Amino acid sequence: MTSINSSSQDQDFAERANANQASLRAALKTHYDFIVCGAGSSGSVIARRLAENPSVQVLLLEAGGDEDVPEVTNPALWPTNLRSDRDWAFQAAPNPHLNGRSILLSMGKVLGGGSSINAMVWARGHKSDWDFFATEAKDPAWGYENVLAIYRNIEDWKGPPDPEYRGTGGPMFIQSSPNPSPIASAMLEAAQELGIPSFPNPNGRMMEGDGGCAYSDSSTRDGKRHSVFRAYTYPYMDRPNLTVLTHTVVTRLLLEQQQVTGVEIMRDGQTSTLRATSEVILSLGAIHTPKVLMCSGIGDQDELRQFSIPVLQHLPGVGRNLQDHVTFGCIWEYKYPISPRNTGSEATMYWKSHPTLDAPDLMFCQAEFPTRSPATPVLDLPNGGWSMFGGLARPKSRGRVRLSSSNPLDPVRLEANTLAHTDDIKVALVCAEMARAIGNARAFMPFVEREVLPGGKSKSQLEYYIRDSAVSYWHLTCTAKMGHDALSVVDGSLKVHGIRNLRIADGSIMPRVTTGNTMAPCVIIGERASQILKKEHCI
Repeated sequence: MTSINSSSQDQDFAERANANQASLRAALKTHYDFIVCGAGSSGSVIARRLAENPSVQVLLLEAGGDEDVPEVTNPALWPTNLRSDRDWAFQAAPNPHLNGRSILLSMGKVLGGGSSINAMVWARGHKSDWDFFATEAKDPAWGYENVLAIYRNIEDWKGPPDPEYRGTGGPMFIQSSPNPSPIASAMLEAAQELGIPSFPNPNGRMMEGDGGCAYSDSSTRDGKRHSVFRAYTYPYMDRPNLTVLTHTVVTRLLLEQQQVTGVEIMRDGQTSTLRATSEVILSLGAIHTPKVLMCSGIGDQDELRQFSIPVLQHLPGVGRNLQDHVTFGCIWEYKYPISPRNTGSEATMYWKSHPTLDAPDLMFCQAEFPTRSPATPVLDLPNGGWSMFGGLARPKSRGRVRLSSSNPLDPVRLEANTLAHTDDIKVALVCAEMARAIGNARAFMPFVEREVLPGGKSKSQLEYYIRDSAVSYWHLTCTAKMGHDALSVVDGSLKVHGIRNLRIADGSIMPRVTTGNTMAPCVIIGERASQILKKEHCI
């Protein structure tokens, strides 16, 4: 009876929320208190937190559409979102460091952003990441101890009680992979064979020191994806003070001198403007946030003048410092078929390429199916196979987002520069060998027929394979970084330097990419932005 009542209540709320949003969209206001641009892992949080005050009118803009579709809600179908209408599917420029290849850079174009198309991994980042943020921001509130408290407050942890590290009752339903695959368990055993410790979960003590191995935490609930939008924003869709406008592209900021007054949008083929009486918050991600800034006259003056864009604020760091986790797959054939479970990625590992490092610089995730880049050989796996994705947690290579014209509807030029730094390829070689050592350990012998890729290769052959097989983890960040140096774009309160009534709150503000998947850190960025906005505007 309880489940029937719950289902009925869910249906009643859905109908009420849909009717409310249809009414609000049909009678758009000319002014809102706050306009949040982008309904991803940061913007969804901010819209919800601001709308908690019923006297505050909030408009949330999203270029994509609804996330309540099977490809999103079914965790096993997440790969089908890549290159779909829910993916911006950016393509990086051809890269000589990847043997001339151009790689796919996926980013969510849907309510929930990346949290609606990703592999649902909940990874908090390493303690040293947040302490570095605090140093760059000159604000201890960005430090690990404060961030750990936020994580406890926002989690609804469905695992063994751990009050020092885990919280219950928060909006984000987080659990360890239930009933994991035997090869996920084998990965933990194999890590121990190599002297790498296992932990109860990857989001506590494990990421305060050298790293380790654990079953992955995921944002799934009752067998469905639990996106950040679904967790934070959806429960407020029936409120009269929160308007969620989909299929709406933000093209430019409206500025009067150095003050943002609203946004220009493209919707249904028509250009219009919307005003914000308090602030505009850009949460469009590491590609579109700098694009909108540059199209609005905020960025490197030489870059803007190249396209005859009037310079309103010279900020040379806009679009620079692009960072991403690069990964390359090692693949094994099963002795007998083993079907993927849950999200198809249930075990993770972080470790150091050299013992003298202060934190892990390698990250590994297991995929319970074979994957390859378009440049690697076609696979012949009669019984199926699995992959170990080894990647660089702290890459030194830096890319850039650049305009291709002054037209905000034209695509940007993405110079990912993956593996451009010589140190990255050195670390990648260590990473690949460690992945092979894990997959060829005794723990996998009952399940593995053979190593398919890369196999035994010389150092030069392995380097070539890495450059051929490298793909993005889709953790694009750092293009409007927080700090106070010449390339910083926002300060510790996320205000854009030299511009009033404008903040940025998404992965672009990271001074460096966090150690691990970036969804959870983006939620923290949204929470910190919300705290700052509420305090400054007394709401």
